[in-house]
Amino acid sequence: MSLGEIWAILRRRWYFMVPFTVLSLLGGAYLYVSVPVSYESQSSVALLDSSAVARLAPTFGNPISNAGGSLIVTADVLIRTLESSDAAKELQGRGVTDQYTAGFAPESDSPLLVLGVTGTDRAKVLKETNTLTTFAGEQLDALQAAAKVPPAYLVQTAPVVLPQTPVAKSKSRYQDIAAVIILGVVSAFLLSILMEGVAVVRRRRSLSKRVAPKPTRTPQRERPGWLSRRVDATAVLTVYLVLAFFIPSNLALPALGGVGTPANVFALLGLLWYLATWLGGRVLPAPGTRLVRIALCVLGLAVMAAYIADAMRESSHEEVLGADRGLIGFLVWVSLVVLTSAAVQERDRLDVLMRRVVVMASLVAAIGFYDFFAATNIADSIHIPGLQSSVAAVTTLDRGAFTRPRATTAQPLEFAGMLAILLPFAIQQALDPVRRHLHVLRRWAPVALMAGALPLSVSRTSIIGLLIVALVMVPRWKPARRWAAIGVMTASVAVFKVLIPGLIGTITGLFASFLSNSDSSTQARTVKYSAIVPYLKEHPLFGRGFGTFTPDLYFFTDNQYMLGLAEMGLLGLVALFTLFITGIHQGGAIRRLARTDSDRELGQAFFASSLVALVISATFDSLSFPMFAGMYFLILGAGASYLGFIRREAAAATVPAPRRTSEDQLPQLVESR
Repeated sequence: MSLGEIWAILRRRWYFMVPFTVLSLLGGAYLYVSVPVSYESQSSVALLDSSAVARLAPTFGNPISNAGGSLIVTADVLIRTLESSDAAKELQGRGVTDQYTAGFAPESDSPLLVLGVTGTDRAKVLKETNTLTTFAGEQLDALQAAAKVPPAYLVQTAPVVLPQTPVAKSKSRYQDIAAVIILGVVSAFLLSILMEGVAVVRRRRSLSKRVAPKPTRTPQRERPGWLSRRVDATAVLTVYLVLAFFIPSNLALPALGGVGTPANVFALLGLLWYLATWLGGRVLPAPGTRLVRIALCVLGLAVMAAYIADAMRESSHEEVLGADRGLIGFLVWVSLVVLTSAAVQERDRLDVLMRRVVVMASLVAAIGFYDFFAATNIADSIHIPGLQSSVAAVTTLDRGAFTRPRATTAQPLEFAGMLAILLPFAIQQALDPVRRHLHVLRRWAPVALMAGALPLSVSRTSIIGLLIVALVMVPRWKPARRWAAIGVMTASVAVFKVLIPGLIGTITGLFASFLSNSDSSTQARTVKYSAIVPYLKEHPLFGRGFGTFTPDLYFFTDNQYMLGLAEMGLLGLVALFTLFITGIHQGGAIRRLARTDSDRELGQAFFASSLVALVISATFDSLSFPMFAGMYFLILGAGASYLGFIRREAAAATVPAPRRTSEDQLPQLVESR
């Protein structure tokens, strides 16, 4: 369906569009007038060692520099005391009636506390922040007095940042207004398209009942212009790929947070386009592709159950916003799977889409090469008006003597994971006999760029992904190709060792420290596994809410399955495994039903990609990163689409030929002259 046809439908159904749009605008205006602006003020307090413990040299000067790690436990006890119900009652008696928070300062390893108050009266918020700051010192003194700590060993509080002038927080206000307007416009859009589809069905039924159909009119030529051009799923997904690959994934719309990347917003518009085309009777879901959508429905049940569980418990405002963002992110995944599995009607167009995925991913890999050798991040210099970084501090990360590239992704692990799941398709396209007429550089350049960029991320995730791809794909090849591949991989290790001295040693050192349990990052992850158990015990079945276990409220899990357990419980963990296993099954089914070597290698590529996603999701919270998640769900839907095409081709090939009748079997008489 073209954009012109959609516009024509909306004009015909103006009696839905106009009232709903006007009501949504009025609702947004009412919220703008009635909802007051909230203000926030913060102060920072450090804990200082006692005079009996702290023996500082005069050259230190500032005594705050003595805030060491030994006081972190004391700071944690003080935070819990301030957040208790008794403290809230006492603060309320002192006039602190607005919402207040107490916690550790972000990115700080010292006992530095941040105290904040949020309210609608600017002057009152500042006064309450002063009261809260004073109360924190009094509570620390009371705790030590109750424990009978000698005066010489008393820990003191020192204000580092005095209560700041309250700053307006209008983000949540504008989020509510935008939600009301979007809900009204989308409802009007879907209702208009639905009524148009009902009208089309009625017209078809009435025409089928007539005995003598009316003569059809000569079709008029469509008015030239971009509105009249037909739009298919491949074109829509191509725009999504451009936005996903070449706009840094940490840049997002401020009102939507991390899920509000331009690519995700466009994916949601693509879902509306598909619904309009489907409800308008212009397209039917491709047959044989239902399995992946069923697996996505299982994940959807887990997401909705977790959302309801979050709504039923006493969750903070930040967790509620996180749950809302989680629903938006899930709709983006639904859009990608539906557009690739149900909306692509021609295999040639699907082949074009997969080639574009590989080409764009290789360009991102080339940017990673630049970042590595230039010791910078090119994404840091990209600034787009209206977008802001959804990550608190995106900086250049180093490991050993090497800069870890991230190109346009949000983190080096996302860069490595995204390339690892797309590398099998670059290899498959390079070996495809259909593309053998192309220049060797054009076929193998994407493979060299993507495979070469993976070790540059200096991470175990990238090496694990490379090994899985090699172990899955190479043994299925013929001996000549297999030995050639082993030779190329061996030579590549030697080239890296010569051109980038120390890189191979750094990578092997990562695995050696992992096996000996002497790596700090490994130990930190092991500690997090035990730290997440209490949250799982509180909500074992449905979790705390999808999208609520954010690092600013809790901590990084660095494991998608542990994060799924915390957010969606056991049901979510089962749904995640169902999703990954579905992708593996689709790859195996394509390989089993394929009638050509090219299709068998394509199935093996899907199998390898899904297996890589299954394994490396245990090394980082993969689906929390928009580019990795988008590419994975696009591949998942593409696998279902390819499986549907191959199933239909196999069914057509096995249809028996029509049996000859007895008349056909009689000998034909030849006329004699």
